[in-house]
Amino acid sequence: MKKRFMVIALVSIGAIWMMAREGRNVESKREGGSVMKTDAEWKEQLSPEQYRILREKATEHPGTGEYLNHQTEGTYLCAGCGNALFVSETKYESGCGWPAFTAPIEKNSVEEVEDRSHGMVRKEILCSKCGGHLGHVFNDGPEPTGLRYCINSGALGFESVKSGVSKESREALATFGGGCFWCVEAGFEMLDGVKEVVSGYAGGSTKNPTYEQVCSKTTGHAEVVQIRFDPAVISYRKLLDMFFRMHDPTTPNRQGADVGSQYRSIILYHDAEQKQEAEDVIKELADEKVFEDQIVTEVTAFQKFYEAEKYHQNYFRQNSKQPYCQMVIKPKLKKLGLR
Repeated sequence: MKKRFMVIALVSIGAIWMMAREGRNVESKREGGSVMKTDAEWKEQLSPEQYRILREKATEHPGTGEYLNHQTEGTYLCAGCGNALFVSETKYESGCGWPAFTAPIEKNSVEEVEDRSHGMVRKEILCSKCGGHLGHVFNDGPEPTGLRYCINSGALGFESVKSGVSKESREALATFGGGCFWCVEAGFEMLDGVKEVVSGYAGGSTKNPTYEQVCSKTTGHAEVVQIRFDPAVISYRKLLDMFFRMHDPTTPNRQGADVGSQYRSIILYHDAEQKQEAEDVIKELADEKVFEDQIVTEVTAFQKFYEAEKYHQNYFRQNSKQPYCQMVIKPKLKKLGLR
């Protein structure tokens, strides 16, 4: 195994938040836009109970909420702006008297702020789009997160999964190559909604290639990861955004000190919709001049994926103390906000 010592320039797209609390307008710079309304507009849209909870930070009486014992499969939304907040798979019976979840649908679906009201110090949960008060989060939940998102039913709406749609059918595949697959795998594994990440080879002509063959630069394959994800939890666009944040798409056949066609930036789309989204994102990044140099990412139709050798799988999780993991992967994950 050759040693890889590279430093990848990351473009961190920060989010700037401006909040006017306690019923005043809220402006959000986070991706997805913002919902800004006056008190009068909120009062016209919301029921008195919803307004009391979302805009005045009230709490409904325990054991009374509409969604406390709700068990239908689907997505829980912000009652104020429709922002997707939680999925039914993360809902559980906590015995606290309010709907409880182990995690939000995505990390940036909610915002955590310090709440020192009532003589306590707690983490208040706000909707990331409209700033509406949802509830609080506590460190007494079950695994895998150990968290309990205690949410008011009055702050929620609900969208059920259509009849006949199974959980399995809510899965999709994405295939990306952005240099060393150890790095790319480690980043995607930590995203909510990603069910599995497998390192492998794709984009070439050699059947069942080995790592040594791919490193010889004769197979046409790139080191890639294949991602199995739930589009109800994380969109393909979100995966694309992370892909372009975690590597440099402007260096042909290279990532840092890793040189060769196997390290090229490549998106292997699985359908016409993925192709269009990939092309749209590349155009947006170019128009906004996010990168100084031209993006050279290859966008090509997916043909065949070959799973890499077992020792490549979950590399960072199993070898986190290795020098490469400590010097390259760990700092990258930190910059991406994933550790």
